[in-house]
Amino acid sequence: MKTYIPKDEDISREWFVVDAKDMVLGRLATQIANKLRGKDKAMFTPHVDTGDFVVVLNADKIKVTGNKMDQKTYYKHTNHPGGLKERTLKVMLEKKPEVVIETAVRGMLPKNRLGKQMIKKLKVYAGTDHPHTAQQPKVLEF
Repeated sequence: MKTYIPKDEDISREWFVVDAKDMVLGRLATQIANKLRGKDKAMFTPHVDTGDFVVVLNADKIKVTGNKMDQKTYYKHTNHPGGLKERTLKVMLEKKPEVVIETAVRGMLPKNRLGKQMIKKLKVYAGTDHPHTAQQPKVLEF
């Protein structure tokens, strides 16, 4: 008996849309990461990208537990001396709510070329409109 390895032509990718309104950030990110990775499929293989496309709406209306709004910080460095910039989650949700979900999901994917390939299938939008209606995405409920 031989082990089945899915080929690129065997993989069928679907589109899913998720409404992130009033959902907890970490729990939402784990479900999205599992969909992007394809862990819910029978043909899942760790070294092959078998995942689906995920469109996230209402990224600015997510929830977090505890005091994370004021205590969770996002760091960025400008590559100049003393160029460390930090923002709290509250500021990030006001300025760039898409980056909050993308960062959370990216941390749950593999840290290699495969992970970079998987994160490209994630589309995050702050409002309720998205340009992916032609793909006829299915609603994903958690």
